[in-house]
Amino acid sequence: PPEGGIHPREAARHHTEVAAQVLKEAFRKAGIKPKDLTVVAFSQGPGLGPCLRTGATVARALSSYLRVPLVGVNHCVAHIEIGKLKTGAVDPVTLYVSGGNTIVAAFDAGRYRVFGETLDIALGNCLDVFAREAGLKQKPGEPFGAIVEKLARKGEQLIPLPYIVKGMDVSFSGLLTAAINALKSRGCRLEDLCYSLQETAFSMVVEITERALAHTEKKEVLLTGGVAANKRLQEMVRSIAEEHNARFCTVPSEYAVDNGAMIAWTGVLAYTHGITTPLEESFVRLRWRLDEVEVPWMK
Repeated sequence: PPEGGIHPREAARHHTEVAAQVLKEAFRKAGIKPKDLTVVAFSQGPGLGPCLRTGATVARALSSYLRVPLVGVNHCVAHIEIGKLKTGAVDPVTLYVSGGNTIVAAFDAGRYRVFGETLDIALGNCLDVFAREAGLKQKPGEPFGAIVEKLARKGEQLIPLPYIVKGMDVSFSGLLTAAINALKSRGCRLEDLCYSLQETAFSMVVEITERALAHTEKKEVLLTGGVAANKRLQEMVRSIAEEHNARFCTVPSEYAVDNGAMIAWTGVLAYTHGITTPLEESFVRLRWRLDEVEVPWMK
């Protein structure tokens, strides 16, 4: 839409229109033919229903036509696995922050366990909605979060905003409402509001990440998801990692946003450990939690 964001049905329609061409281009760049595939992986959830269903339909068709196994991948697990692959992390505490998810997780007893998460909206969504309310304009391919980050660098005054941490969970809705109200009152510079929103929201997620790190005593911290590209957030997470003598890892920016490589890689991990998805169980799962997924490739 002109105001930014994603309209699920319009996005799904676009996916349908370009799916064949995207597949052709992927095969061309990889230097392989469809018959060379041994397994087809797809994002089964969580996410936007219309978009997930389009991808699942294409994956089922390809799997059936080529007579190769199908693997439904959890989108959240994939963000962690691509981060580990690209950084060399082995067993990190992960802060996964995107437009749809805000999770602090770590592996324990066969699964990635959620130590803390958002109780309402995701961190990326908080930044996006504020940017739209502020009338900020995107360039093609530029996320709203990047625009907020640029303005935040020019901020000079920290404006008091709600800091909501409940146990190991966070809440951004009150913070967002307060920031929008401050914006509408016209009593603050936009740069100061962007700075204050970032500092407050980031401090919240960094606090619960540090608690998880102290509790688990792991020696790596992985920052992943679309918001991981934010340099200020990287700086704050790196700081707590150093305080706990842990290695700081952040996914490269091209793999921070949603991407096909992370789904493919996680599909390979699952398939090589005996996991496939029967056709009749390949329905999309809009609210498929990270901690519902067995990860046998982790020991």
